[in-house]
Amino acid sequence: MAEAESKEALETKLVDKVGEAISAIADAKHVDQVISAVHSVALLLFPVDPTTRIGEKVSSSLVPCAKDERSDWSQTFYRGVAFPTFARVLLLDVASDWLSCFPVSVQKHLYDSFFLDGPVVEVVQVLVPFLHHVDKNSSVDANSVQTNVERLLILCLLENAGVLKMTKEIGDYYQGDSSRNGNLKPLLSRLSQILTSIPDKARLKSPPLLSSHLYFKHITNQLLQILDDRASCNEANSTDIVLSFVGEMFSRICRRGLSDLLLSEVTPHVLAHVRRLLNSNKGSVEIESFQLDPTSQIWLKTVEAVTDPYAVEKMAEQLLHQLYAEHASDVEAFWTIWTLFHRNVKHQASVRSIFVDKFLLWKVFPIRCLRWILQFSVLECPPVTNTLAKGDITQGLLETTQRIASVWSKGEFLQSVPLEQQAYITAALGLCLENMSREELDRKKDVMHNILQGVSCRLENPGDLVRKMASSIAFMFSKVIDPKNLLYLDDSFTGNAIDWESELQTAVGGVRSITSSRENGDGETKTSASLTEGNDSSGRNKQKKDRKSKDIANFVLADPDEIVDLATLNCGTESDKDDDNASVSSDNSSVTSLEPYDLLDDDKDLGKQFTHLVDVVGALRKTNDADGVEKAIYVAEKLVRASPDELTHIAGDFARILVQVRCSDITVEGEEDSAEEKRQRALIALLVTRPFESLETLNSVLYSPNVDVSQRIMILDVMSEAARELANTRTLKPKHQARGPLISNISDPQPWYLPSDASTPWKKVEETASFHLNWANRYERELQPKPGQKMKGKTRRWSLRSGDRDQSSTDWSQNRFPLYAAAFMLPAMKEFDKKRHGVDLLGRDFVVLGKLVHMLGVCMQCASMHPEASALALSLLDMLQRREVCNHPEAYVRRAVLFAASSVLIALHPSYIVSALAEGNFELARALEWIRTWALQVADSDIDRDCYSMALSCLQLHAEMALQTSRALESAGGKSSSSMGPMNISLPSGISKLTSFKLPSSNVLL
Repeated sequence: MAEAESKEALETKLVDKVGEAISAIADAKHVDQVISAVHSVALLLFPVDPTTRIGEKVSSSLVPCAKDERSDWSQTFYRGVAFPTFARVLLLDVASDWLSCFPVSVQKHLYDSFFLDGPVVEVVQVLVPFLHHVDKNSSVDANSVQTNVERLLILCLLENAGVLKMTKEIGDYYQGDSSRNGNLKPLLSRLSQILTSIPDKARLKSPPLLSSHLYFKHITNQLLQILDDRASCNEANSTDIVLSFVGEMFSRICRRGLSDLLLSEVTPHVLAHVRRLLNSNKGSVEIESFQLDPTSQIWLKTVEAVTDPYAVEKMAEQLLHQLYAEHASDVEAFWTIWTLFHRNVKHQASVRSIFVDKFLLWKVFPIRCLRWILQFSVLECPPVTNTLAKGDITQGLLETTQRIASVWSKGEFLQSVPLEQQAYITAALGLCLENMSREELDRKKDVMHNILQGVSCRLENPGDLVRKMASSIAFMFSKVIDPKNLLYLDDSFTGNAIDWESELQTAVGGVRSITSSRENGDGETKTSASLTEGNDSSGRNKQKKDRKSKDIANFVLADPDEIVDLATLNCGTESDKDDDNASVSSDNSSVTSLEPYDLLDDDKDLGKQFTHLVDVVGALRKTNDADGVEKAIYVAEKLVRASPDELTHIAGDFARILVQVRCSDITVEGEEDSAEEKRQRALIALLVTRPFESLETLNSVLYSPNVDVSQRIMILDVMSEAARELANTRTLKPKHQARGPLISNISDPQPWYLPSDASTPWKKVEETASFHLNWANRYERELQPKPGQKMKGKTRRWSLRSGDRDQSSTDWSQNRFPLYAAAFMLPAMKEFDKKRHGVDLLGRDFVVLGKLVHMLGVCMQCASMHPEASALALSLLDMLQRREVCNHPEAYVRRAVLFAASSVLIALHPSYIVSALAEGNFELARALEWIRTWALQVADSDIDRDCYSMALSCLQLHAEMALQTSRALESAGGKSSSSMGPMNISLPSGISKLTSFKLPSSNVLL
């Protein structure tokens, strides 16, 4: 009772003294009076020399004499109402009006002492609110106040290790007194909230030390120092209190999005401790070594004090990334994760769910991190020499494998999950299978069914990487079922193990792209748009494609006057080595010609020589004669390129037979690709030389129930290549001769019968004949050549072409495709959505749908800037706007639609868009607006990486098209006004509701 009265009397006395100092500061007219008032209070709290004259002489009757008495004054001052009251005056009135006049030493040893020498717990709660709660309409200078508070916080928390002092104050105050722990949690939460909010409350022009990165880096280093100090502390109660505060700070830092910064400091610290323990035990480490280690116990309790699930998840996620960046081994990584999260995973189901569910099925980590996750949370035992090791308890492994296999087998998962996550989960399933036995697999019957279902649906996918996932799982499944009879579905797999990181995750960024390019007359390639696909379904490799494209681009139609010997077409069909063998010397030929040989071989060779297409068609129909069919396929292209008269009548039957030929049945194993390439080249030649006849047959066969998916894909590939060849083929046409005016202009400087100024002057011709022939003088001069006239020299040119053809009267023409564009596109688009027997483009045959849309996009590119493209664009866009097409669940189809839409934007001429807008063509306006809005939707929400990039390219093309259209409108208006006076192109009133072509870097809307 007496002690309470004594404290109350001391507090009353102190409040009176503070009140006198505040009154003196308010009435002060000079800075010395302010310093004297502040000094009078400081003498009661700090060891300030009382004989020092600062302003007026201070009475020594109030100066404490004993250190214990000064401690009582200080504790009463900071724990009561005196400090908040006096600090408000110091931070507002003194800092705003007088602090700039204080000497540096007085500011450091007198003014700053109130905030740097007092309890940090109380000082921080007073300082932080003044960072932004300053009334700017009051008489105080808000900028000076905030600058001073920021300076004091840097000195208190960062330079003087305020957080470290704060934890010591908390531990000392609550040491041995468990009755105070009930009110502790709200205080720790309030302190952690105040400390972590300082960077957000600081001004934009605050010192760099108060920026989020530097501030929390200093705070984290102090927290790590606190944990190191507590590892040697024997007071368990105070240690638990301090660790609770550190855990709360970790939670707040993670909540503010700085978990990466926090773990970048924590991970090396914990990893260094783990390495010291591993080195001290010389490799053989038991769990007891970590359980009994004091530092490990401190870290276990600290992470256990982090009660926020979000913070725990972010800490675990960043820990894995930081360990990967530190190149930690599997053993080091396991013990680091064990040191931090072992107790949480064991006792908290939410934390265990983070590791075995979120980190395996929802997140994407490097494969090394995936191995650490499986080893720690699923296998639950230390690894052995950086390899996965299985413990005695396998129930977790079986349950995890079953859960992953169930997700991996679903078709919706394959359609709705990004490729990176698919590769990650595939690797997780493969690593689980590596550690299972046949007996364990038999316990879970669903696992086998799910694996077979997932493998089958991935083998049907056009993506090469997706099929490699199926091959990898099939290989690991066969290894579990029968290790002696491994199943290799991919030739790239060798040995008895799979490197998951190199096989799948590294290959995710290597998805091949099919780029539709066109070559101009100079041989330059113009890439208009690209359709990224996983793999070419027809099975042709990239080298053969490049070789074929090169041959097509260089092909020139045969001249009608050229004489072709059909018998020579069979030559050169063998490989290049046969050409080398043809260079044998005549001596050797004469020797070998005398050697006997079987005459039946002679007849056999003669029977394989084809000189007419009718013979080729007949040979192709004899499916039982494999050699004859193969020979016919090899010579078919050259016979078609010769364009004989009979081709017109048999083009349709020829195309049908070529589609129905099975190259795998007529060739030896390993030669199927060569025969397949020859067949497709023959079909391309057929489409180029006789487009209408061939297209009529191919379009009827395309949706026929008598062909399979591979044949439909082959037909669409052939049509795409033929369209490119027709667009790039060079043909001869008569050159248009520009004729001059028949009537001379009266404004000419000289009459028409006089020579032009460019002619040379007249010169006298020297005669060398006899005199009687030179009876008159002759003059001559060189006239200016006529337009297009060429001087003929004496050099003669030999060729197979007609000699009497005037080369100056002909020219090379490009792009024969627009004439046949409608025949290529319209029949293929007709009833594409109709479900027939064996044909379901909107369902299971999505690969054919993607190929069809891609072929239509190629056709639009080949007819670019031609009136025919404008006529076909609306029909194609109507097809693309179908919900089943543009919003198809397969990314393969969506990429094709983006490619086709971009092709339309490239193919349409701006003048056609201008005329359509002027005429009120609402259909074109709606279609172009749909391209923009749909591309924006894809860019915002599509999970496929290639769809996102292609949508951005499509938006760029749309903006460029809008810009060119606006320029065409301006030029059209300018020409009309200059030639016919002022003229305005009036657009329909409703057109603004349908179009919103936003021009780049402009506020103009078309």
